[in-house]
Amino acid sequence: MKNKFITFYQSILAKIKNNKKKSIVFSIILILYYFSLPFTLFEEPYSTVVESADGQLLGAKIAADGQWRFPENDTIPEKFKKCIVAFEDQHFYYHFGFNPISIFHAYQQNRQAGRVVRGGSTLTQQVIRLHRKNKKRSYFEKLFEMILATRLEFRHSKDKILQLYASHAPYGSNVVGIEMASWKYFGLKPHQLSWAETATLAVLPNAPSLIYPGKNQQKLLLKRNRLLKKLYEDKVLDQETFELSLKEILPQKPFELPKIAPHLVEKAAKEHPGEKVQTTIQLNLQERTNEIVNQYYQNYKQNQVFNMAVLVVDVKTNNVVAYVGNTPTDKAHQKDVDIIEAPRSTGSILKPYLYASMLNEGEILPETLIADVPTQISGYAPQNFNLTYDGAVPASRALARSLNIPSVLMLQDYSVNKFYEQLQKLKLRNINRAPSNYGLSLILGGAESNLWDLSKAYAYMSRTNTYFCEHQGNYRKNEMAQLNYLVNAKVDFGAEVSQKSIFGAGAIWQTFNAMKEVNRPEADEAWRFYDSSLEIAWKTGTSFGSRDAWAIGVTKDYVVSVWVGNATGEGRPMLTGVDSASPVLFDVFRLLPKSTWFEKPYKDLDEVEVCDQSGHIASEYCISKKMWIPKTAKKTKPCPYHKLVHLDKTKQFRVTSECENVNDMVSQSWFILPPVMEWYYKNKNADYMVLPPFKEGCAGSQAEKYMDFIYPKAHTKIILTKDFMGKIQPVVLKVAHSNPSEELFWYVDEKYLGSTKTFHEMSLNAKTGVHVITVVDKGGVEIRRKVVIENE
Repeated sequence: MKNKFITFYQSILAKIKNNKKKSIVFSIILILYYFSLPFTLFEEPYSTVVESADGQLLGAKIAADGQWRFPENDTIPEKFKKCIVAFEDQHFYYHFGFNPISIFHAYQQNRQAGRVVRGGSTLTQQVIRLHRKNKKRSYFEKLFEMILATRLEFRHSKDKILQLYASHAPYGSNVVGIEMASWKYFGLKPHQLSWAETATLAVLPNAPSLIYPGKNQQKLLLKRNRLLKKLYEDKVLDQETFELSLKEILPQKPFELPKIAPHLVEKAAKEHPGEKVQTTIQLNLQERTNEIVNQYYQNYKQNQVFNMAVLVVDVKTNNVVAYVGNTPTDKAHQKDVDIIEAPRSTGSILKPYLYASMLNEGEILPETLIADVPTQISGYAPQNFNLTYDGAVPASRALARSLNIPSVLMLQDYSVNKFYEQLQKLKLRNINRAPSNYGLSLILGGAESNLWDLSKAYAYMSRTNTYFCEHQGNYRKNEMAQLNYLVNAKVDFGAEVSQKSIFGAGAIWQTFNAMKEVNRPEADEAWRFYDSSLEIAWKTGTSFGSRDAWAIGVTKDYVVSVWVGNATGEGRPMLTGVDSASPVLFDVFRLLPKSTWFEKPYKDLDEVEVCDQSGHIASEYCISKKMWIPKTAKKTKPCPYHKLVHLDKTKQFRVTSECENVNDMVSQSWFILPPVMEWYYKNKNADYMVLPPFKEGCAGSQAEKYMDFIYPKAHTKIILTKDFMGKIQPVVLKVAHSNPSEELFWYVDEKYLGSTKTFHEMSLNAKTGVHVITVVDKGGVEIRRKVVIENE
């Protein structure tokens, strides 16, 4: 029919071509006709629709005008095509926009009845009517619709016109379009509907008020069954299908749209409003992660902990495969807050980045001893979570145990400014103040970050190590790329390069090895004894005041990140990363395919001799062992703790040439820690051997420092406070001596205070001002410390 119409139009054009006046008039009419229909028929806002990777509906957000109107579909089900054509416009595929015969028959019937009993509009005309917002009926309006309908027929195919109709037809209340109607009334996609269900949707736009539950059910049933009978008579349905379809009941009440990833829907609505967004979310993983979050929420809310978030990232692609922005709590407990994007205090979650940075720049080795002693730096006094001290601890163990004091001392050595720059390279957006605003607290939760950025940074580390091992020691330029949740988008990791972007593969591999040793939750402590155990590099974090509990785990294939707490910022007792967040982490990891451990990046490692006790590059006095270390780490200094000492034949006393014949001396390598480190280290390490005292008559080396202040540190300002009775409380001074049986003598400003044995602590109550504290042992070795005291 359309081809005949075009032929007719071309013949008219040929006849008037020789008549100039008619030609101009016709040209004007043709131009007006061409532009009579806007290029975009429907300007209405659409709902944001979010689907999983396999096209399943995760959720949707209502359009800005309050209508549930899904974006236009490219295709519509064949069942619906047959139903709507049979019901609304049997000659749809044969007319060119309007059907003169149908219009004539409708006119006759309406005239005889004295009212409108039949419409003569085609589906094409109905699309135009929807476009024109159902303007008031008149003969002129009807004529104009017919003209626009022919224009629409020239512009689009019949299938496209059907798509426009299906996407914008009214389905009662605020439901628009077949896709939304299918979900609302049947809880299914349109192509999943039966013939009876499809027929119901085909007759509804003709009378959308019939769908209200409990009303007009008989009228709707009759309309549907008449359509089914027509389909049967037209041999579209066989007899069995027809009879079974008649027995299907009508929808009784509206269905709720799926809310499988509500916070991702909100994110998509902000970034892709009014679009149908197919995401990288794996539906089964998302649903099972939701179940895990709900189970822990039901438990944690007993402790008034109401919020939780989980993000799962596929490392190879940087795609988000599960996104749980919050628990199924209520509005009073901030259920709508997307915790994944919310900045929260980091606690200890940044410590692996510092460890990797220092390995990467050759400032430590994995087992380098780090001081773990009472520390005060410019008034800042960090504490370990368990309030104990190890004296000295290998850097890798300090990371695995998340010790605060070694981390602060490492950051002090590395510098806050350098570490801040590393965090900027890792694109942690919320760490955006000047480095001086954070200070050393940067490593202990003084900064804020979010699950999205942290997951991205840990995924970068995992992917860098794997790519380096699989591609002959090369890196990629844009490995630190953004996370992606759009199925049609592909992350570009950049061209292959020989230079690392942030961390080298060797430093990353060693960092993950240290993170693997983190103590697991109580129920998973025996993980090593099971063949099916999960090898995961992971880290927890707990912010000050127990406000935030973090756990992030990394394998070659996935990053799982968990946050637990209250969105309001309220802290709760017993809320820690290990106890609250890590059980969720391991339950989610058990949903994922098991990964092998990270490959060793040999091209970025060297095997060297390191000191067995200190972890430094072995000196000539060390008992050494072989260890793989990052190539850059070879520049670290040799072990400073092993020294050659001279003993008498009994090895009970140290001697010098002043008191012992050189031929009678025994020279021996000895592991010697500084006094304060030694004081705490020997309490945790029974095999630590304290240096023997000098033999009587031997002066020893008076310059040798084997006594030091534990408190106060250098340049300390001490404020003496009052108790409840208004009495000034003294400060307690502490000193460590390598010889536990030594007696020490205490002075302040040359005034004798007293002596101590075994436990070297002395109370001091002094006036406001600068004071010099002096401590002397029996051998005459003395130490001094200048302090400022303020006496309230």
